[in-house]
Parts: sequence; structure tokens; C-alpha cells
Amino acid sequence: MKIKTLFFRLLVGSFGLGVVITTFLCLKPVQIADLVSHAHPSLTYQESLERIKILESRDAALIDPAGRTILMSHGKKVEHTIVLFHGFTNSPRQFAVLGKEFYDSGYNVFIPRVSYHGLAGAFPTDLAKLKAEDLSAISDEAVDIAQGLGEHVSVVGLSMGGVMAGWVAQMRADVDQAVLIAPNFGTYKVPNFFLKPSINFLTLERDLFIWWDAKQKSHMPRPQTAYFGFSTRALGEIRRLGYAVQIFAQRHLPKTRSIVVVTNANDQVVSGQGIASVVQHWQKRDAVKVKVFEFPKDLQLGHDIIDPQQPHQNIAVVYPQLISLITQNERVQ
Repeated sequence: MKIKTLFFRLLVGSFGLGVVITTFLCLKPVQIADLVSHAHPSLTYQESLERIKILESRDAALIDPAGRTILMSHGKKVEHTIVLFHGFTNSPRQFAVLGKEFYDSGYNVFIPRVSYHGLAGAFPTDLAKLKAEDLSAISDEAVDIAQGLGEHVSVVGLSMGGVMAGWVAQMRADVDQAVLIAPNFGTYKVPNFFLKPSINFLTLERDLFIWWDAKQKSHMPRPQTAYFGFSTRALGEIRRLGYAVQIFAQRHLPKTRSIVVVTNANDQVVSGQGIASVVQHWQKRDAVKVKVFEFPKDLQLGHDIIDPQQPHQNIAVVYPQLISLITQNERVQ
């Protein structure tokens, strides 16, 4: 067989295989049927404390002391409780300073640690084990616990935590408001059409560790308890929960009737199209109040607008605006 003929056959075969794989990734259903709420709210303040102790017991010796679950409590059930969901590869410490602002205003504040986050050493050795079911379960449990901490419950999340807050908005009627900050519903500048095949690709292919900064790697400046990189499979699972939120938003009225979505015009991490898709579905529902706010591009904010330890952070501008959005929204309900 001539070399040219052999090369042509190999090329055609590779192309055909690529078409088959691409078609499979596009057509394979994304499993979301199990990503529903199994609510079991706390009935008393004491029950909530006991359930928090169970969560804290999972914060084994491998967890960085600064990365553990955080409760800021006034020692009793109060009028307002806020639940704060941290971002991908970070930990509850990310929200500790903002949480203290709410605590000082009279709130009980609960910041749960998401599974496989907050490990000492800054390398996510177990992060590939994260599943969308873990994210929905901790979201459910956090809201359950919050019911015993406050008469009115707000849920706020950043990026991965923003997806969790979006899931709560769809699933929980016992939450007064859900606030999504830069929710990770897709990749920056990647059309929403590619979300489904990308989820299948990320969750089915071999897991890869990706440095957040390929040049600096472990020398990258980072917040304490944040990882130097991430798991591609875990990212796929976050996107799977985000896909569930998008599908549920198309089909069902969100049970949380007051929603705030916060974006950042300078964000070069998450998909604006994915966020807009969810917002549009919610805004079509007359029974839902949706407020959208965007930080302007000239502030030059990064994706993580919460962590005080992030380089180029501007919490002096961000925190007052977020606090105003959250508390004003409470007053007008």
C-alpha cells in the first residue's frame, strides 16, 4: 500500500472517529434527575447546632484549620440568617470577612465547607471525587440548618457557590432570597450550545489537574486555603448542577421568589450567556422578582470579587454594594 493511501485512510478513520465521539457527547443525556431537594429543615436552634457539629466532624485533620466550616451565631435564633457558599477550590474562609459584616448587623451566619475543599497543602488531591449530588446535598443541608438559625433565610454564593444558590432558588420555598454572584453556568465566551457536550466530556474523560496559572504554578500568589489548580472532572460536575438549574428554570417556577444575580463586566472566567439564559427564564415568571446588577468593567475586578486575599481585590467597593443589594431586597419583600 502506498504511503499516501495509508495516510489518507488513517486521516479518514480519525475524522470518522472524531465525528462519532462528538456526536456521542452532544446526544448523551446529562443526568440531572437525582439533583432534587430532600428537605428536612431544623425545627429548633439547638437542632441546627447539633447538625452543624455533624458537618464539623467531617472536617478531619487533613482540613486546613482556616478552611473549616464557619458559624457566627448570636446564641439564639434571630430574625435573619445568611448562608454563604464559597467558590470552587476555595473554602469558607473566603466569605469570613463579609460574613462578619452581616454578623455585626445582627445576622446569624453559616458558611459550610463544600466536600473536598479546604484541604491543607493547596493541592486538590481528592477534588475529582466531587459530584453534583454532593453540591445539591450540602446546599439542602445548609438551608435545613439555617431554618433553625433565623426566621428569614438568605442564601448567597460565588461561582460554584452561585450555582448552588441557583439550585436553592429552584428547589426551596423556605428561603426568602437567593443571591447568585458570578455563577459558573459555563465558560467565558463559549456558546451555551457547547455546555452539554462539555459536561459529558469533562465527566467521562480522564481527570486532569489544571494549574490556575500555568506559568507560576505553585508559586502563584493565592489566598490562604485556596488551591493552586483544579480538577477537570470536578468542574464538569459543577457544570452538571448548573445545567440542572438551567433545565429546571425552563420547566418550573423557582420556589424562592426573590432572586438577585450579580455579574462583573470584567469577568473572564464564566459564561455571560449561560447566566443570561437562566435569568431570562426566571424573568418570564410573573411570580418571581429578579434583580440583576453588574459591576462595571472599569473597576477591573477579577472573577473572585469576595476573597479579601485575592490580588487586585476591591472589597471597599464590592462589599457595600453587595450588602446594600441583599438588605434592600429583604426590606422590599
